[in-house]
Amino acid sequence: MLRAFVPVLAAVLALVPGSHAADPKPIEPFNGKDLKGWKLKDEKSNKWEVLALGAVDLDSKNPSQFVHTGASNTLIKDVLLVNMKSGTDIYTEAEFGDIALELEFMVPKGSNSGIYLMGKYEVQILDSFGKPDDKLTQGDLGALYSTAAPKKNVAKKPGEWQKFVIEFRAPKFEGDKKTANAKFIKVTLNDTVLHENVEVKQQTPGGLTGKERATGPLMLQGDHGPVAFRNIKITPKK
Repeated sequence: MLRAFVPVLAAVLALVPGSHAADPKPIEPFNGKDLKGWKLKDEKSNKWEVLALGAVDLDSKNPSQFVHTGASNTLIKDVLLVNMKSGTDIYTEAEFGDIALELEFMVPKGSNSGIYLMGKYEVQILDSFGKPDDKLTQGDLGALYSTAAPKKNVAKKPGEWQKFVIEFRAPKFEGDKKTANAKFIKVTLNDTVLHENVEVKQQTPGGLTGKERATGPLMLQGDHGPVAFRNIKITPKK
């Protein structure tokens, strides 16, 4: 009798909100081959490339820049989305609301970029390596730009891979009326929590549009300096 009940119980649990079986699967918006699924803010200024892992490195003569190493860029696995120099922002064709975002990034010395949730709310990327915790500002690595400075500096050296895990709640609307602000539920950088439950009352300057909405794309800043990304995963939340 118990043996017969087990499949029924498993089916019921799969329908329970928050159960493992009901969790949405991560979306990988970068296919590892080309820029399909992405749009450019200014196509004429584009400096984004798809490169094989190891096909780009810091320039030994100028560590503030990337340099091509000459390796093949046709590999399907282990590839990077690289902004070789200051150009333009890039964003997903798909739009999202509440999400969990994971990605890895690398910057050269002194470089500046950002991750715009919904194309509007920025988590700052900057070479902040070595800066004292008591000197951190809303413009340093891991900051919620123009909203909150990071709690501590966990930036790695330029040229090293770093990882963000971001839990984000989109603003809520009833018709055109906003009923709840966007909120960063948790922002973790290199396994250290930098922010928890921080509301964002308005979009970051430099966002994709001038109006808050219920959904929006993931945007990566490319007009401030070189940056590389890999292992981008977006998990929609119910």
